[in-house]
Amino acid sequence: MTVSRCELLRWQFELTWSLFEYHLERLEDEDFLWEPGPLCWTVRPDGDGDGRWVADWADAEPDPIPVPTIGWVSWHIGWWWSVAVDHARGRVPRERTEIVWPGEGKAAVAWLRGLREEWLAVLERFTDAELDAVAPFPWQNDPEHTVAHMAGWVNSELMKNAAEIGQLRLLRAASGA
Repeated sequence: MTVSRCELLRWQFELTWSLFEYHLERLEDEDFLWEPGPLCWTVRPDGDGDGRWVADWADAEPDPIPVPTIGWVSWHIGWWWSVAVDHARGRVPRERTEIVWPGEGKAAVAWLRGLREEWLAVLERFTDAELDAVAPFPWQNDPEHTVAHMAGWVNSELMKNAAEIGQLRLLRAASGA
């Protein structure tokens, strides 16, 4: 049996998503902003009273690195994935500050599931020639990396972030919080 690169990337994505969905189905509203330690990155109301959430951020990685909350990780997924979709669709990519976290609980889960649908539509339209093109993201047009690399990176980044959310969910449950 011959499997195309697009089919393989989609299979890898669907496998990753099934592992992520295991945790998404079990998240409780209180999981999103639970802080597992004294040094955390999270998402916070912007203070303007408009209901917009702002993610903690530093342009240079701090030392020590703060532990993210599930809310922060879900915003982070939304940020890099939205930008990857923008690039894949030939749109001007949004800035980090333009990616708005929808809030905890069902809203965040629905947002992530919506991004899944957008990414599946992107994967469905890729041709072999498009997969061979130079990746516009996250390597900023480095000729060593193709769009196929970008799609593989999306799958890998999602798996890493899914594992982080899963671990945070399990820690909160085990702590009795």
